Amino acid sequence: MDVKKVAALAHLEMTEEESERFAPQMAGIIAYIEKLSELDTTDIEPMAGGFADETVSSGAGREDVVLPSLGQEAATSEAPSASEGHFQVPKVL
Repeated sequence: MDVKKVAALAHLEMTEEESERFAPQMAGIIAYIEKLSELDTTDIEPMAGGFADETVSSGAGREDVVLPSLGQEAATSEAPSASEGHFQVPKVL
C-alpha cells in the first residue's frame, strides 16, 4: 500500500523524505500481518474482549447489578463547559 495514500486517509501531511523513510516500515508491518494470516486457527476458540467465548456466555464476569446513577447535576458540576445539564464539546464534522 502506498504510504502517501495512507497518510492522506489519516489527514497527515507527509514530505517525500518522510514517505521514503516510512515505506520500509509499512512494508514490514504488512509482511507481519500476512505472516499472521498463514497461521492455522481452526482449533482456536473465538474470543471477545480478551475473554474466551465460553467465559462471556457463562456469566463468569461480574454480576449485573443496578446501582443509582451519578445524576446530571453532579456529572456536569466540574465539567469545563456545561449548559442546561449537558456537556458542551467542540463541533466535529
